[in-house]
Amino acid sequence: MARIELEEVVKMYGDLEAIHRVSLDIQDHEFMVFVGPSGCGKSTLLRMIAGLETISDGEIRIGGKGVNALEPRYRDIAMVFQDYALYPHMTVRDNLIFGLKIRGASAAEKDDRLKEVADILQIGELLDRKPGQLSGGQRQRVAMGRAIVRRPSAFLFDEPLSNLDAKLRVDMRMQIKRLHSLLSTTTVYVTHDQVEAMTLADRITVLRDGYIEQVGTPAELYANPVNLFVAEFIGSPSMNFFDATYVNEGGKAEIVAGDGLRFPSTIGGRRNGSPVVVGIRPEHLEPPRFGEADQPIQCNAKAVLLEPLGSDTMALCQTHGLDIMARLTPGRVSGPGDQVDLTIDPRQVHLFDPANGMRLTAESSV
Repeated sequence: MARIELEEVVKMYGDLEAIHRVSLDIQDHEFMVFVGPSGCGKSTLLRMIAGLETISDGEIRIGGKGVNALEPRYRDIAMVFQDYALYPHMTVRDNLIFGLKIRGASAAEKDDRLKEVADILQIGELLDRKPGQLSGGQRQRVAMGRAIVRRPSAFLFDEPLSNLDAKLRVDMRMQIKRLHSLLSTTTVYVTHDQVEAMTLADRITVLRDGYIEQVGTPAELYANPVNLFVAEFIGSPSMNFFDATYVNEGGKAEIVAGDGLRFPSTIGGRRNGSPVVVGIRPEHLEPPRFGEADQPIQCNAKAVLLEPLGSDTMALCQTHGLDIMARLTPGRVSGPGDQVDLTIDPRQVHLFDPANGMRLTAESSV
């Protein structure tokens, strides 16, 4: 097992700085997910950990040992790629033990590890087939098995599920989660899919343009996004945003959006009339219950578009001159044009500074 430390890591491509002095501490046994849009640097960062990309500056340590100058084969890591990278002319059995053969493992060791991996991934009946005879999900399990059989200090996954259909992606997510719970091996996983990130990770690193925006547990990123970018990226469907104004009349501070939708202010020290951005998640427009001391905000809205999903209904609504997406229980609306009462929990309203995108708190001021 291994702790992975990145200290002031930089990656240059000519004059272009792709990774900007990134520092990150990935704990032993942790499942860390790098997530972000295309071009944010997540795969580049993973490849630098693996040794497949050189480091322009800074240091990477695996298990306390600096690895900047080490070739990939000496870093005691195993990588699973998006395209499986299986040898088409070899059987599953031979693909799995190929790395052990190169390392000179004994026949008994190869048999023991092969049986262990086949049992973990439930691929015993596939051992005599070749990759061309396997489904996408089966090939991905073999690719993971080839990594597991080595018993590395860390697993690196580079968007391993992006070639699979929706159902297989869900199935394989569960397989990977189960695998980590069984092996407890330090894992770094790259994806652009925030649902994968939320369901798999112990902690998530959100990247944008080669910078780390926020690191935290899925719950922390969901409940307390540090800025507009993280708030929009984490959560499916995305958070609603609209422009608003801080108003203080007679000592009563409020946030006013649209043509009169008002929220009690949860931020301090703003100038009267200063702009803010309000964020509300679709699932927080219909809270299940409130206590006696709570004061939910009620507003009447008109449903414009509906997306029935079975367990709930996504509804694009209009209220106070604003378009807002709401996740509603089935039956609340029957069709476009229906009126629906939305209930907003003020504790779930997020406020951001439009100038820099940062989250506003009670200590924020202008």
